[in-house]
Order: sequence, then C-alpha cells, then structure tokens
Amino acid sequence: MYGQEVIDHMTSSISIRRLGSADIAEMRAMLAVLGRAFGEIETFTANQPGSPYLGTLLDSETFIAIAAFDGESAVGGLAAYVLRKFEQERSEVYIYDLAVAEEHRRRGIATGLIEALGEIASGLGAYVIYVQADYGDDPAVALYTKLGTREDVMHFDIEVDPRGRS
Repeated sequence: MYGQEVIDHMTSSISIRRLGSADIAEMRAMLAVLGRAFGEIETFTANQPGSPYLGTLLDSETFIAIAAFDGESAVGGLAAYVLRKFEQERSEVYIYDLAVAEEHRRRGIATGLIEALGEIASGLGAYVIYVQADYGDDPAVALYTKLGTREDVMHFDIEVDPRGRS
C-alpha cells in the first residue's frame, strides 16, 4: 500500500519514503540501521518478526515506518505510532524510534524524516507529533528543540506479568 508512495524529501542523494507491506527487506535494513545507531544490534536484528507480521504492521493505520536511503542502502529510519484519542476526534503521532547511520549524520536526514512524518500526520488529521528524548542525548534534544516545544515529563515503565495479573 505505502511502499510506492514516495515522499518528496531529498537531501542531496538521500531519498525518504514511507514503507509498506511490499518493503519487508527495506524494513529489515532499517532495523539494522536502528540497531547499529543505538548500539543494540541484537535487539533490532536477532529476533525480528516474520514477514507476514511485518507486512501487516507496515500496512496498519496505526504504525508508520519511514526510511531514508542513499541509493539502495538504508541510512536512516523512523518508527511512529498513531494514537487515536478518546476525549476528542483526533489523533497524536508518537515517534518511537528515530536514527540515522553515523556516517550520514548532520546532513538533514533526521529533519527530513520528521518532515515526512509531519505530512503523513497531517493527512491523517493528527494534531501533534510528540517524541521522547533522554537527558544527555544532546543531538536529539537539539533537533527536537529546533522543531518543537519542550515539555519536561516523567516516564515510567510498568512491567507486565506475561501470566496475567492477580
């Protein structure tokens, strides 16, 4: 569905596009880029979902994957989720992961990925894109400060018992 949709964002020789179910190989390449960028190669590559799962995810209305390519090679990626709100008929888009290969940084690729997401989010009727950054990740904080308004919030991970809660 989305794989043929080329988003008009070019940064020198870099093309940026939304991935769809026909782009399983490109999604796997994007996962490898994320794994290398985050220093978590095993997390992103060792136990990837099967192709049917990825295809369904890529065509989902609630998941957005956008990849940056230098020719045929994936050099950046963004994964986001569309969250339908309950208090009003609108959506928010949450950037879950965003990374650019180290050798391709400082070329506007991350900004291009976010701008492409903005176009998609607008088409979905979303009213905001939001993202979390860690203290000490100065490049991410600088990027997001340039593009948006900072809110200081607390984040909590609540573990889920796989056997269910009593």
